[in-house]
Amino acid sequence: MAFGQGKIKGFTVPAINIRTLTYDSARLLFRLAKKKKVGAFIFEIARSEIKYTAQEPDEYTVSVLAAAIKEEYKGPIFLQGDHYQFSAKKFNENRDEEIKKIKDLVKKSIDAEFYNIDIDASTLVDLEKLTLSEQQKNNYEMTALITKYIRSIEPKKITISVGGEIGHIGGKNSTPEEFKAFMNGYLPLIKKSKLTGISKVSVQTGTSHGGIPLPDGTIAKVSIDFNVLKDISTVARSKYKIGGSVQHGASTLPNDLFNHFPKINALEIHLATGFQNIVYDNLPTGLKKETYQWVKDNCRDEWKEGQTEKQFVYKTRKKALGPFKEKLWNMNVKEKKPILKKLEVQFLLLLKKLNVFNTKKFVDKYIK
Repeated sequence: MAFGQGKIKGFTVPAINIRTLTYDSARLLFRLAKKKKVGAFIFEIARSEIKYTAQEPDEYTVSVLAAAIKEEYKGPIFLQGDHYQFSAKKFNENRDEEIKKIKDLVKKSIDAEFYNIDIDASTLVDLEKLTLSEQQKNNYEMTALITKYIRSIEPKKITISVGGEIGHIGGKNSTPEEFKAFMNGYLPLIKKSKLTGISKVSVQTGTSHGGIPLPDGTIAKVSIDFNVLKDISTVARSKYKIGGSVQHGASTLPNDLFNHFPKINALEIHLATGFQNIVYDNLPTGLKKETYQWVKDNCRDEWKEGQTEKQFVYKTRKKALGPFKEKLWNMNVKEKKPILKKLEVQFLLLLKKLNVFNTKKFVDKYIK
């Protein structure tokens, strides 16, 4: 909110989804944070990831806090529920049941001390409706409903940071007009109850989660529209006094693009698959072979027509992280070393390019 009020600027907060080796990866991040005086960084896990990585919110919290204690880190730790996403299909079949599932997940997360929750009802946007307000109606109504629920159960003296989303990642690019239509529908529903609303909004800029694998297994180059982030952040801060725009699906972008995000005032960036790729690329040969065989045996129904084996494995190998969680955690020091070394290089590069070195002073000032 300090961003929204123009009190701070110049950096983009990394929100990091750790899908495996959670304790080891978090230790790395805390070590780097201490060294570079980084305060603004988030650990997050998405609704879908909780399921396929077999990491419930309370377990995720324990892993991260244990890592912080081990590294003797001092300061607030930000835990975030990422993409607490409505299924459009299930919402249309039974609205009440899907709302209950999201509420149950929110309750479980807040109990686990996740004090940042990103509501994703962008899947309910109906682009066939005639006006922007009608297109966003289900989105802003459900975001308001879950915001109210969060406010009703949040701990005393803590205002949970709530995020909204206006454009489904992988869909059409977002516009400032869509954002205004969303806010014009959302704010009256919140203000009626005199509640604090969202502090940020996720938008679609042309990226997709995990990137798009080519037949040879490499990732296709994407065209990212930085103006979407810039323009929506400008409106968010000048008109609504909230933090700004959030970029999803970015971890597989080329490294030379990351320094652009702070320049165009993107508030936050979500990073996941790139770290998973580093883990898989550096796994011991035998274990990698075993996970890939599991994917071929258990995810065959997701093998789309025309996909090469490399494309299929790339898109579905995340599903093996839950079943292989124990084996991955129990790798010995020698086996983990190449993975952690590469992760450290990438973490450091991202923290530097997103300009979050020396942000501890801002966190100390605004987070009590």
